[in-house]
Amino acid sequence: MILRLIEMVIPEEERTGLERLLTRGGLEILGIWIEPVLGVWGRPVKGVWNASFDEKRILVRILVSAEASENVINMLEARFQRNEGYRMVVLPVTATLPRPPIEEERAEAKALVSKDKNKKGSKRIGREELYAEVTPVGVSRVYVFMVILSSIVAAFGVLKNNVAVIIGAMVIAPLLLPNVSFSLATILGDRSLAVRSLKANFVGVGTAIAISYALGSFLPVDPGAPEVASRTVVGLGEVALALASGSAGALAFTTGLSATLIGVMVAVALLPPLVAFGLLMGSGHESLAWGAMLLFIANFISVNLSGVATFLAQGIRPQKRADAKRAKRASILAMALWILMLALLVYIILMYRAGVPV
Repeated sequence: MILRLIEMVIPEEERTGLERLLTRGGLEILGIWIEPVLGVWGRPVKGVWNASFDEKRILVRILVSAEASENVINMLEARFQRNEGYRMVVLPVTATLPRPPIEEERAEAKALVSKDKNKKGSKRIGREELYAEVTPVGVSRVYVFMVILSSIVAAFGVLKNNVAVIIGAMVIAPLLLPNVSFSLATILGDRSLAVRSLKANFVGVGTAIAISYALGSFLPVDPGAPEVASRTVVGLGEVALALASGSAGALAFTTGLSATLIGVMVAVALLPPLVAFGLLMGSGHESLAWGAMLLFIANFISVNLSGVATFLAQGIRPQKRADAKRAKRASILAMALWILMLALLVYIILMYRAGVPV
């Protein structure tokens, strides 16, 4: 069982209110009914401890299952956020003793499934924890340096037809976070995060093209080499791979899995076509280069479309009603645009295969 430890400092006089909140009824917050923590989901709260912080405040620690952490955090924040010096910290729990009984885990999982069967939610980490995972996105020296390194390694892997070297470049996965964070920003209606994600994407793409173009200008590039030629043709299979990659990247973040391994899939869909484009442009094979760019565009659209769809399916929403309305409009608009662009690209691909000029 994946657990989280919530730490919070509250006034001494709120001790009784905290106990009532965790053990009795729910709350109506901004028109949304938040149900009681212990009464509906079995026992997602595994323990509550408090100790005097000073004469007027207490330090509260709450051990909770990761799947229920978002709901517990929502309730605590709505109840205590107006207190002076309010701060909540959520920590991952590596292990706890005694271990939770297997029967308890099964009962809780069954209760969560039953609760969510008519909703889009599913077992995942909390919204705030997910947001904290992607907020480091941005343009920094480390990010640019990682893009440069992965582009160089990928370029030599493509030129030497060495799949192992290409995969090694993908492990760095610098383009995973900007794309996942952009999808999350769309779902949450967060303009600041969306702007930072787009900047990181543009810088990453531009850097990869510049490095590979420079390498292609003085290194011999064989356009017939398998690893080069395979990235100058766009097919429905490549689109399906990119859709699966984007969904896997989003799931890696929402379920707490290793993003590094999943990032390989996203990187395979995005970075090699960019590198192939730069190499071919630098070596003077412009017509083939634009085929690689078309593959990148198709993959970029597919990754972001599936990322948004996966976050929606996971039931990720802003907490405040005003933010939820804005985020819903942004999500619908983004989905419509991504689907329209993908449909147009698929049409171009099909017409090209049939030999019809587009």
